[in-house]
Amino acid sequence: MLKTFDVAELRPGMHVQRLLGPWMQHPFWRTSFVLDEARLAQLQDSGVQQVVVDLARSQLDDEPFADAVPPEAPGGPQEADAGATAEGERRRVVVPDGRPDFAAELARARRICGDARDAVEAMFREARLGRGVDAGQAMPLIDEITGSVDRHPTALVSVARLKDADSYTYLHSVAVSALMVMLGREIGLTDAQLREAALGGLLHDMGKAAMPLDVLNKPGRLTDEEFDVIRQHPVHGERLLREGGITQEGVLHITRHHHERVDGTGYPDCLPGSALPVLTRMGAICDVYDAITSNRPYKAGWDPGESLRRMAGWQGHFDADLLKAFVRSLGIYPVGTLVRLSSDRLAVVVEQNPATLLAPRVRVFYSAKSRTQLLQVDIDLAASDGRERILGIESPEKWGFRELEKLWLP
Repeated sequence: MLKTFDVAELRPGMHVQRLLGPWMQHPFWRTSFVLDEARLAQLQDSGVQQVVVDLARSQLDDEPFADAVPPEAPGGPQEADAGATAEGERRRVVVPDGRPDFAAELARARRICGDARDAVEAMFREARLGRGVDAGQAMPLIDEITGSVDRHPTALVSVARLKDADSYTYLHSVAVSALMVMLGREIGLTDAQLREAALGGLLHDMGKAAMPLDVLNKPGRLTDEEFDVIRQHPVHGERLLREGGITQEGVLHITRHHHERVDGTGYPDCLPGSALPVLTRMGAICDVYDAITSNRPYKAGWDPGESLRRMAGWQGHFDADLLKAFVRSLGIYPVGTLVRLSSDRLAVVVEQNPATLLAPRVRVFYSAKSRTQLLQVDIDLAASDGRERILGIESPEKWGFRELEKLWLP
């Protein structure tokens, strides 16, 4: 049951379903939450004039609004049902000990990626038609992305890494947004900074909408002349966002400067690390990681664990402290990494262990010694008391493994 209230009428316990007004100007990470005293005071100071309250989900001591009726606007009751369903799904994605169930979140992440691909493709299409970028349309998608990251930090980024040539540009934007939220949580960003980080990640490549399609979609390596054209996409991206009315400097800076390097050799402006705000330095790491771990028309993606190892060796590319935080949040052996165990068996990482980066949960499936398939078995390395440990990362190509994701993706 939804009802619109003036902010002055609100009180603790009410479930705010939606804020009415420009979402980018309010101080809240989510637009749906239960009011407490602190949030109520924050909302009253925010400039938001009205909100939509879901009375059925409110936690009130008395019921003075029991006679309230659902709004007549089309879609009102459906919106309430959708919110309740989403909340119910969040409650169900939990295992008995209270930890989020990773397999369930992976399945949910697949749905999010499907919906997100369509939404981002629509934004690119509008931009190509010269209609600008409406950041307000991105809010529901950002809520989905951050909700998944909050429930299980690495599920969505693991699924979004798996993309084909047709969906690369769109799912790359989703993956970078999720990685930005994940890294932002790790380093303790404020909600306002997280909102900018998520939006900046989602829109950072909008400039590719201004690129010639024959160059953007070329199946082989670019010539020097073509690469010069592509190197201008950050400049076009900033322009498109400004034309769409986006004024947040963090988002604009990420978009224009996510290809800069801390040693000043990046593009388009060769800015040194001292001139790059934290969100932009984060964007550089998240953009590169997803790019090199994804399959491209001209090369296969690198193994996630191997990608982190290589990135750590690229002197002058990234902020070293942020890269360390990125590894902490993603894991030394990210989901999907092929590893060799001390038993001379091969396994794929299927879930991180919050207690230790060195002992994730793995799925054993192959004997490196006899080169034969094994009956699949899951091992929590943190609970093996040192009887089984990871010796190192292996190359799927070396072993001839294709579609390794089928071993860990529901």
